[in-house]
Formats: sequence, C-alpha cells, structure tokens
Amino acid sequence: MAHKRSVSREEESLWRQVTGDVEPIFSQPLKEAKTRRATVKTEKPKPAKAKAATVAARPAPRVAPVRAKQHPELAPGKTAGLDKRNAQRLKRGQLRPEARVDLHGMTQSQAHSELNSFIAECRMAERRAVLVITGKGSVREGGVLRRMVPRWLNQPPLREMVIAIEQATPRDGGDGAYYLLLRRRR
Repeated sequence: MAHKRSVSREEESLWRQVTGDVEPIFSQPLKEAKTRRATVKTEKPKPAKAKAATVAARPAPRVAPVRAKQHPELAPGKTAGLDKRNAQRLKRGQLRPEARVDLHGMTQSQAHSELNSFIAECRMAERRAVLVITGKGSVREGGVLRRMVPRWLNQPPLREMVIAIEQATPRDGGDGAYYLLLRRRR
C-alpha cells in the first residue's frame, strides 16, 4: 500500500507561482452554470442578498486529489521501466544516441536549464536515445555535474520524460557521460 507523502515547502511555493494568476472559468459548479445560462434570458435577476445567501448555503464541490504517477527512481544500473533486452542494449551502448548535449564547462544553473530544454526538445522531436555529456570532473571531487544530472532527472518535469539512465561506454564518454532513454509522446 502506497503511503501519502507531504508536500514540501518548495513544492508548495512552486505551485503558488504556477497558479498565482489563474482565475476560475465559472464561479459555480458546471451543472448550475449550464442551467443558469439556459434560464438567464427568461428570469429576472435575484436581489443581491438572496444571491449571496444561495452561494453561502451551497456546499463546496468535492475535488478528487490528483495523484501523480509514481515512477521508480532513476539511477545508472536500475532499469525498472525497461524490458531486459532494451536494458542490455542501452547499457552496452547499442541504442545509438539520436542527439547529444555537452554540459561540461557550464555552471550548475546553466547546465540544469540546458538539460531541461534539451530533453523537452528531444521528446518533441520523438528522439528516444540521447547522450548527455557531463565531463568527469576533478579526480578528488568526481564532477559536480556528473553527480547532479541523475538528481535532476529524478525531479519534475524530467522524471516523467525519462525511462532509464546508464553510464556511457568509453567510446561515447565513459564516466563523463550518460545514455538516456526517453518515453514516447502520447
């Protein structure tokens, strides 16, 4: 049984930003709006007090919670969304990349923005196998972008677009690159 998780402050803030300027289409439920439109021409308008009383007396409409589809966490070597054959082909580099993006040399914010737009563009162009080059980073630290790309891929909106991630083979960048398999558009 799946447990409900609470919404973080960051998610709540993002939701307020997205929906801040949204205005409702109707101020009453849809059935009443249709009935009212049909009868507006024949009825006289109600006095303001009566209208306020009917709005206050009406119960608030029930809204079913929207559940986001839960996808397993992406990580190199974990291929929960793939069949065995395609997982092996991705891991061996046999699914040749149809597009590539080179992130090394960028700041984290630049790279994150570039990754988001690259994956969105590839998905719109119906490209499935792509290569993301992060660079290997320094020997001591291991590369900031190399660590961050899998994290970014597990966050919305990218998580809904990506099926699997694998470390690239040496001919495509080895430890400094990832193969991604994108979902088909529906």
